[in-house]
Amino acid sequence: MACTTLTEILKGCDSNIGGITSILINDMDNLGTVAVDTAAWEVTSFGTLVDEFVEFEFRRNTGSYTEELQNDLVNGSSFYTKTISLMFHRREGSKSKAIKILGEGQRDLALVIGDANGKYWYFPNAQLTSVADGSGQAKADGSKYSITFVAESEYLAYEVDSTIIAALTTPIS
Repeated sequence: MACTTLTEILKGCDSNIGGITSILINDMDNLGTVAVDTAAWEVTSFGTLVDEFVEFEFRRNTGSYTEELQNDLVNGSSFYTKTISLMFHRREGSKSKAIKILGEGQRDLALVIGDANGKYWYFPNAQLTSVADGSGQAKADGSKYSITFVAESEYLAYEVDSTIIAALTTPIS
């Protein structure tokens, strides 16, 4: 017996551009009740925020995410492993401090990622799992941080209603 009725996927005519353009990060504990319209597969509200999301800026073509289905047919378990990778150019103390804070206490983070198609995606319960890189050998190599977040959940990322994005970074008074 099928659990849910199949829904169609239609071939679109819109252009499709890869890459991510922005990331907003907050502690999961700072979110209110996250309202999701499951029919539209969209987050419509993050409730009353305790503290605003923080934007982490990075250069074009240096950020990405993947979502991979992990399926165990014997145990009947299915979930998605979501891996978000970012690169920050030019090593400096303020960036080292910000990255250290992201990983403190293996905190659960809420990530809202903007992609090059103008869509926003919600990745709950992400944790900083890797920090790598340093300085290259030649002057042209530069220096950088490569960081990776991993989140696991039972569903693919929800799209975030673009009309609520500006309010996520508005200072809480």
